[in-house]
Amino acid sequence: MTVSETTPEQVLVTDSARELIASLKGEHGPLIFHQSGGCCDGSSPMCYPAGDLMIGDVDVLLGTIADVPFYMTRSQFEYWKHTQLTLDVVPGRGGMFSVEGSRGLRFLIRSRVFTDTEIAVLRAAGRI
Repeated sequence: MTVSETTPEQVLVTDSARELIASLKGEHGPLIFHQSGGCCDGSSPMCYPAGDLMIGDVDVLLGTIADVPFYMTRSQFEYWKHTQLTLDVVPGRGGMFSVEGSRGLRFLIRSRVFTDTEIAVLRAAGRI
């Protein structure tokens, strides 16, 4: 097996989150996710229409979920790089700037720490 075939995904998506993303795409067009680390919304995953958030050199692309890129700031990534994130959706009010907020739902991150083997593969692939 090659590294690319065994490299674990750094961000996953649940079926319920995938369904909400599809609905939001129908309403807003292409989207982008950014794992917030800001003061106002804690560490909520934020969903924006593509182009509404400037992505720069300080941002890391963790992966693409449901055809939507998922980013995090590099400084925050240093804390999370040993963790696999799963985007889920739950009832409630999320971040005030995230597009799902008006639906009475919010995106939520669930996480697990990568195994030592997965971390070694991610390092070999240059992902962490």
